[in-house]
Formats: sequence, C-alpha cells, structure tokens
Amino acid sequence: MLPRHADPIVAIATAPGRGAVGIVRVSGKGLAGFVERLLGRKLNAREAHYLPFPDAAGQAIDRGLALFFPGPHSYTGEDVLELQAHGGPVVLQLLVARCMELAREALPQLRLAEPGEFTQRAFFNNKIDLAQAEAIADLIDASTEAAARSAGRSLSGAFSKEIHTLRDALIHLRMLVEATLDFPEEEIDFLKKADAAGQLERLQLQLGAVMQRAQQGALLREGIKVVIAGQPNAGKSSLLNALAGAELAIVTPIAGTTRDKVQQTIQIEGVPLHVIDTAGLRESDDEVEKIGIARAWEEIKAADAVLFLHDLTRMNDAGYVAVDAQIAAELAEQLHEKVPVIDVWNKTDAASVTAPAELQAGRMAQVRLSARTGDGLEELRRKLLEIAGWQSAPEGLYIARARHIAALREVDAHLMESAAQIHANSPALDLLAEELRLSQNALNTITGEFTSDDLLGVIFSSFCIGK
Repeated sequence: MLPRHADPIVAIATAPGRGAVGIVRVSGKGLAGFVERLLGRKLNAREAHYLPFPDAAGQAIDRGLALFFPGPHSYTGEDVLELQAHGGPVVLQLLVARCMELAREALPQLRLAEPGEFTQRAFFNNKIDLAQAEAIADLIDASTEAAARSAGRSLSGAFSKEIHTLRDALIHLRMLVEATLDFPEEEIDFLKKADAAGQLERLQLQLGAVMQRAQQGALLREGIKVVIAGQPNAGKSSLLNALAGAELAIVTPIAGTTRDKVQQTIQIEGVPLHVIDTAGLRESDDEVEKIGIARAWEEIKAADAVLFLHDLTRMNDAGYVAVDAQIAAELAEQLHEKVPVIDVWNKTDAASVTAPAELQAGRMAQVRLSARTGDGLEELRRKLLEIAGWQSAPEGLYIARARHIAALREVDAHLMESAAQIHANSPALDLLAEELRLSQNALNTITGEFTSDDLLGVIFSSFCIGK
C-alpha cells in the first residue's frame, strides 16, 4: 500500500547512531504557520538560521540550524523544514516528539514518514522521475567508486534522457501507423513515404546501445555471485583470502576446516564480486560437516559463476582425480547451462604436473595459479570480468537495475514483433500498432510514466526512513 500522500510527514533524515550532526525533516503543504509555532519566529526562505529548538515549556532541546524551503522549490515539491541539530539519537527523537506534540494543535495530520516517502513525494510532484529516484538509493548503497559515479549520472538524468529519446522516436512511429489506420482510403502510403521500416530499424539499433550500457550499469550495481567449490584442502580458503587481500577464512592443513560459507565482496575495475568460500565437497560421516557440504551445494546452485578448484599436488592420486570427476559431473547436472564453471588449477608453486588430460578436455575456462604466492591471480580476475560480461567502462556509464533490463528486453521483444509485421507482404497494421503501444508502455515503466502502485510500493519501501 502506498502512504497517504496529502498528510504532512516527519522523520529523522540521518543514519541511526551518534554523529556530529543529525537532521529532522518535515514535509507537507502549508507548513509556514507550524514552523513559526515550533521555533517562535518566521524563517526566511532557503536561509540558514542558528537558533534554539524549544520544547513545550520554552526550554531549548538543542541549538542548531533551521532551514525552510517553501514548495514547489524543495526536494519534495512541498514545504520542507530541516532542523540540523547535534547528532545524538535522544536529541533527534526529542525533536521529532516535539513536532508530533505541537502537531495536535497546529498540524493535525502530521505523521511519521514511511521508508522512502520523502523521495516518493519528489517523484509524485514531478521533481524527479522513477529512474532518478532509484538512483538516489543506488548512490547511497554504492559499494564501489564506479557504482557511485554511475548512480550520480543516473540521478542527474542521463539514463532518463536516453529513455525519453527512445520514447519520442517510438511515439513518432506510432503516429505514422495510427494515421495509416485512421485514413485507409488515402492514396498516400504513410508508412512507406515516411520510411517507417527504416525508423523502426534505427530505433532497434538505439535500443540495443541503451541495453548494452544498462547491462553494464546493472553489473556495477548488482555484481555477480562467485562460489569457490572443490575438495577439502584444495586451497579454497586461501584463494578467497588472496582475492580479498585479507585473512578472512581460516587456513590449516586439516581437511574439513571450513564448515560453513565465508563471504566477501571484492571489486575488480569497479565491478563488485560477491565471492563465497564453501565447505570441501566429499563424503563425510561428520554431521556438522555434512550440513556444511549441503549448504555448499545450495550456494553453488544459486551462483552466477563457479570456481572449481583443483589441487595440482594431488593430480597423481587416482582417488582424488576420481572424486574431482564426480564433482564435475554433479556440477554439470546441478547448474544451468549458462552458469560458467572456471577450472582453477591451484598450487602451481608446489606441483610438478599441470593437470590430467581427461579433466582438461573440453574446458573453455581454465586458470593455473598459486593462491599462496599470488601467481596467476590477475588472469583469474580477468576471467571473472569476462564471464560477468564486463567491458571497459564506457564514458558516461549510468547505473541500472534488474527491472530496467527486464523492461528493455520487453521493449526489444515487442519491436521484433513490430519488425515482423512491418516487413510482411500484407502487414496487419492493427497488430503493429498494438506491439508499438506495448513497447511504449514497457519503456514508460522505467521512468514511472506508466507504473503500477504495487511496483512503486516495492521500490520506495527499500529506501531508508527519512529519505
């Protein structure tokens, strides 16, 4: 359910915990009288005032800066009051409580804000579109510098501008088709004269370019899940530590040391990779280890990529090689065919062999390395970027979400159907018009010009309170 949009709202707008400064934000229509009652004086618009924040008895709760932004020239498009106080949780809660207390007389509908409601109001009041609203959350959550910069570009409207360009071209094409439908008796063939087929082809090319950049942007936001799998003591924990550059997992010569998953997010060229070290795969009678192995397979099944680690120092052990072959067969059975498996041949610093021929046959992705010395790690990082689909970041890359990619793919599917109709010997213009309409609807869901209330509720509920 979406919040009640007409109610004034209040919330703490800074992160939980102690800090040098904390902000309490109020948004609503006609706040001027409430502000004067709360602070005991009028505030000049968009001017910082240093003053006490009084309680009901006139005693100062704190002293700080108060700023008043009359709508529509504010973040939400409504009147906005910001109280910048010292960042103690109790102080900020007292300020919110004072606002709610005064509201009984001066602002009866005032209530606590829902998660993301300030940004949601900015969207409903046309201060930002939906893609820009999502970019605010992505900027806050960015785990790499590249992701933060790309989210900033989306917030500035770079992604939305591309979507609007596609939409305008699509609307023009729809206009031509609708004109042909509305005036069938005319001798002029509107579609051929206006080169509708050529316009559609150019539109598909533009869409392809946008999809490529959006997919790169989604990688910056989401990253990929990489699971390290293999037999005990193959060096899985050592590899995780080497990739992370820190001693995250316990490493010992004792087989079965890792009983549960250990996860770390690393970044390669700004792309976040969520790397998971799992329990060694083998037959075991130990109940705790059996649970760890079951969890390992759960992680493997949910992976975007798997690093299948082999111990080169045991390649002359027929039993070890046989178990590796069994794991390889189970990986092929359990994983979707599109999930890549990289064979990582570890311990090159201590081994005298490369790998048995029967295990190397047909392998598309292989890396030889030493997790202990770091030799070969760069090649592995390059392989990981390659399987993630990452290309060198183009200038002006913007952040994107999985739902944006899904919407663009839907647009692409409808345009392909449109192309089939427009090139047919006897085009069904009503079907062509419908495919183009559906294309525009899918495109509009990205910026929020055609979006269900349920989707908006899901998107904004993921924001923090006060944003």
